[in-house]
Amino acid sequence: MQALPRLTGDVLRSMREHLRPLVAYHLFFTLLASSLLLPAAGWALAHLLGHFGRPLLSPGALLEILLTPGGQAWLLAALGVIFLLLYLQQAGMTLVAVRPRDHHVRLAFEALWGCLRRLPALSGLVVLQVGSQLLLALPLVLALVGLHDLILGHLDSYYVQQVRPPAFWGFLSAALPLVLLWAVAAATLYTRWHLALPVLILEEASPRRALARSVALTRGRGHDIALSILVLLAVILALPLAASAAFDALFTPLLGHLPDRQAVLVPAMLGYVGLYVLVTLAIAFLGIAANALMGACLYLRLAHREPKPPAPPPGTHPGRLAWAVELAVVLFAISQAWLIVNRFELREEVAIIAHRGSSLKAPENTLAAIDQAIVDGADLIEVDARLTADEQVVLHHDSSLARLAGDSRRIADLDRASLATVDVGSWFGDPFVGTRIPGLDEALVRVRGRAALMIELKPAAGDGGTLVRRVLDVLAEERAVRLACRERAPDGIRRAACGEPAVLEQVALATQAYPLLAEIERQAPRARTILLAQLVMRGTLPRRGFDALALRHNRIDADEVRRAHHYGYRLHAWTINDPARMSRLIDLGVDGIITDRPDRLAALIAERHRLGDGALMLVKLRNWLRG
Repeated sequence: MQALPRLTGDVLRSMREHLRPLVAYHLFFTLLASSLLLPAAGWALAHLLGHFGRPLLSPGALLEILLTPGGQAWLLAALGVIFLLLYLQQAGMTLVAVRPRDHHVRLAFEALWGCLRRLPALSGLVVLQVGSQLLLALPLVLALVGLHDLILGHLDSYYVQQVRPPAFWGFLSAALPLVLLWAVAAATLYTRWHLALPVLILEEASPRRALARSVALTRGRGHDIALSILVLLAVILALPLAASAAFDALFTPLLGHLPDRQAVLVPAMLGYVGLYVLVTLAIAFLGIAANALMGACLYLRLAHREPKPPAPPPGTHPGRLAWAVELAVVLFAISQAWLIVNRFELREEVAIIAHRGSSLKAPENTLAAIDQAIVDGADLIEVDARLTADEQVVLHHDSSLARLAGDSRRIADLDRASLATVDVGSWFGDPFVGTRIPGLDEALVRVRGRAALMIELKPAAGDGGTLVRRVLDVLAEERAVRLACRERAPDGIRRAACGEPAVLEQVALATQAYPLLAEIERQAPRARTILLAQLVMRGTLPRRGFDALALRHNRIDADEVRRAHHYGYRLHAWTINDPARMSRLIDLGVDGIITDRPDRLAALIAERHRLGDGALMLVKLRNWLRG
């Protein structure tokens, strides 16, 4: 336990004495990585993914690819690139920390060249060290997959996620000891090999020799090293949280007192965001540098019995380039603040899309939920369409009735008459006892002249084309009914109640299966289509062939919004019920938000429309900081 304070003191002294060369190296490496290494690696990895010839839109699809030999090779390549960049950064800072402080720009360049010169050896260390951890994790992954198939494989995945039946807890109980056993083994291996990087870069040892030397140096000291790692990790995680809390407590309240004038607001916000960026950059640097210095100082103590790197020679000074580097950091922060503030658009419109109707106020995919969504102000109502055994289209999300009715039978095995006897409302509450599964035809009647539907196609295996055809049949029948209604009702108000006859153009057909878009295009070229995705792996998704992309909300950033504008499709976010997150997505510029509570989104939009320009800019700034 006494070793931790001594090591902490070594790290702090090294940080103070080598601060400027460390900052210079960090900036040079970041510039090299962001301008050359990362783009080249990203392009290569995206190019490899593109060779699989299929979009990766969900974790399940990604897992299927990763289980193939080609997918495993891609995963190993991606991990190798990530860890090689981390090792390069840590190696350079280690070289800076053990040298007497000299002209810090020259020292930073020498460290950068020194670690690049050792690139083959660092690559070998990555292969051995990271590869060993992956091999250690392989039995765990195989065991978890086997347990999942044995205990949960026969259940609908969405049912398991939402209901968490006893089988789910049984799976966790069986998996937890295996995970804990792996965690102990992985942490032990990481601790024993913790000094391999300093040994390799400072002693110019081979990767195998570096690992063996690290084991020898750490023998008998595993607990102290593990404690040091945990403490450092806790500090690194706590710093950004503490900085955000300090900003919210000290500075953010002051912005609320600013006058609602652009001449005052913009400079004040520019300074605020610039300071925030500077603090964020400083925290990121401190975390990276502290991690590297801990390894270097620990190596010096164990290998050479030196408490810290040598003190700087007298008379050294940073020179003019020091101030140039530091000025560049400040200018970078100001430029980022300027870009952020000027990206704020003061007026925006976003479509309100009710997820399975107002599904937190009424049972999902029912007529009651559709009615409530219309009352709550939804522009579009999302429903899930499935085929019954007699090829009727009904509204139901899951493949079985287990979650909503406690019935293990599958929708595809029952005809519509049988489904009409199933109660899918009792689980929600007494007012909805006896609520039935509606057909798509009933839903279309309900929304006539009041709203439009977003129909997510939920095909069973092999019936995608049939489902598309039957949905189009229902839409055609509804069109005929609406036309007849309008002919019988010449009065304008009564005609509007009949609904828009161009039903196909009014609804949107959504799917999570990219190949199904081609089937929709073949059968109904004029239909509006929406592709639903949990994630989009770079290089795997053709950005054509759909009118809108609905992406999981935590996968949406400014880059996704720019891509949508560039390729000309709309971008929707799903599924969000938190007003703060809704507000953040509106600021990013999404075209639609899918929510279980359309009333909350409608109220948020109305509230934002009532705000003045200054107040709305402050709201956007707050959302940006939270994001």
